[in-house]
Amino acid sequence: MRFTKLQGCGNDYVYLDCVRGPAPADPAELSRRISDRHFGVGADGLILIGPSDKADVCMRMFNADGSEAEMCGNGVRCVAKYAYDHGLTRRNPLTVETGRGVLTLHLELRGGKVEQATVDMGEPILEAERIPTTLPGPRVVEQPLPAELDLMLRPAPAVTCVSMGNPHAVLYVLKVAAVPLERVGPRLETASLFPRRINVHFVEVQSQEEATMRTWERGSGITLACGTGACAVAVAGVLAGRTGRKLLAHLPGGDLRLEWSAADNHVYMTGLAVEVFSGEWPEG
Repeated sequence: MRFTKLQGCGNDYVYLDCVRGPAPADPAELSRRISDRHFGVGADGLILIGPSDKADVCMRMFNADGSEAEMCGNGVRCVAKYAYDHGLTRRNPLTVETGRGVLTLHLELRGGKVEQATVDMGEPILEAERIPTTLPGPRVVEQPLPAELDLMLRPAPAVTCVSMGNPHAVLYVLKVAAVPLERVGPRLETASLFPRRINVHFVEVQSQEEATMRTWERGSGITLACGTGACAVAVAGVLAGRTGRKLLAHLPGGDLRLEWSAADNHVYMTGLAVEVFSGEWPEG
C-alpha cells in the first residue's frame, strides 16, 4: 500500500490516495498501527483522500488512537497540496469535502507546486450545546473551571469554548512553556464537561496581533500544531477581548496566520504544507 507523509507546522499525517487506489478495510486500526512512532511510520494520524460528488476531493481523518475526527486544519492544507501536486485536480482555488462541510482553499504555488494555502474554515460555532459542553451557556467565554477540575495552575485559568467543526477549549496563561501539558491536557480532554472529548489549547498573549500556543489534541496527545485549534484561539481571543481579529499564532511546529473576518464571520487560516516522503506499507 502506497502512502505519502505530509506535514503542516509539524502536524504530520500519513495520507492515502483513495481516488486512484482502494480505501483500507479498517482505517481506524490502520491509523493506530501506521501512526506509531516506534513500530510504524510515525504520525499524528491517518488521512484518506477520496473522490467527492460535492468537491474536488474529500478527506477522512483518523487520530493516532484510531478515533475519527471531523476536521484538521493543517491536514486539509496538506490534502490540497497532495491533490494539486499529484494531479488529482488542477483547480485553484480547490475544494475539499470534510466532516465540517466543503472548504475552499486558495493555493500559493512555487515551481508549479503548492507551498502554502489559505483555507476558508467557515463560521465558528459558539453555542455551548453545539460545541458540545455542559458548561452553562449560551456561550462559554472565560468561565472558571469547576473546583473538582482544578488544574493546579496559578492563577487558575478560565476556559473559552469554540467549535470549528470539532471542539476546542482555550485557556490563557502567563507562561505557556510552564504548563505541564502532559498532565493537564488529558484531564481536560476527557472531563465530563465535554461529552465528545475536547482539544485543549493553552495560550500566552504577546500583543493584540500575536500569541503563542501549545496543544493537547483529542486522540493524539501533544502535537506540534493544530490548525482548527489555532482558528479557535483566534476566535476566543476576540470573544475574550485579548486579541484582535487578525492574529499571528506561534505553535511549536511553526506559525499560522489567522483572521476572523467581520465581513462574513468566517475564519481564514494561512500556512505551509510540506510533503515529507512516500513509501510502501506492507499491510492493507
